[in-house]
Amino acid sequence: MISKFSFVFFFIIFLASCSQKKDEISLIKEVDQQAELIATYTEAMENLKKNDTYFAANKFLEAELLFPQSDWAPKSALMAAYSYYLQDYYSKSIFHLERFISTYPKDKRMPYAYYLLAMCYYENIEDEKRDLLPLLESKNLFEQIISKYPKTDFALDAKFKIGLINETVASKEIYIGRHYVKKEKWIAAINRFRNIVENYDTTIYVEEALHRLVEIYYRIGLTNESAKYAKLLGYNYGSSEWYKQSYAIFNKEYANIEKKQTVSKEKKGIIKRFKKLFE
Repeated sequence: MISKFSFVFFFIIFLASCSQKKDEISLIKEVDQQAELIATYTEAMENLKKNDTYFAANKFLEAELLFPQSDWAPKSALMAAYSYYLQDYYSKSIFHLERFISTYPKDKRMPYAYYLLAMCYYENIEDEKRDLLPLLESKNLFEQIISKYPKTDFALDAKFKIGLINETVASKEIYIGRHYVKKEKWIAAINRFRNIVENYDTTIYVEEALHRLVEIYYRIGLTNESAKYAKLLGYNYGSSEWYKQSYAIFNKEYANIEKKQTVSKEKKGIIKRFKKLFE
């Protein structure tokens, strides 16, 4: 008769044996999954090289699902987003990049994910007449890159891109401001030009914005405000054509002198060219 002790002993051995078999099955399954994942990832890369980016993106997503616990999963997710980006499927790329950021927050490739996300919005920048929302979203993401990953190459390029974005935003404000001037909507125009002076003063449009403020304030009778912006323009851009125009608003004689000098120069040029005919 088998004692209780013997029964317990054999039962423990049986459990250990079962556990070992389960571990072996699990290991075999894991190896098979990884092999399948690598094969799928490799197929995706080959199609990406052939410029079949849409198919490659789907394959990368398939690879991610095959082995979600491995390091291949976040890599595959990011490559899928990159593939969509190459094909100009920006909305799909944005969706998968945002999913990557929330699903793999500690992944070492996070700086690149933010950069690619910013670029998806940046690529939608057309001209000063188009919607600014993608542009502003792009700027926000580039600023996050500079803040979170200041020592990366992405941060360096982000600073350059922000400069270009600021130029585009300022050009948009100038475009709208001019429109309001034509419609004689002075307050709306002032708000646009002041926004450039206060927030985009490093752009090439700040000189014109200052002049427009001089012009508008003078026109509506607020000469002190007009003079304030004229001094600001003169102090920072004294040699610019915009300052000359602002100076002429307060000094009518200067405007007449400028006209006479221009005419005089034109006449000299004509006489000079005329003399050459007889040389």
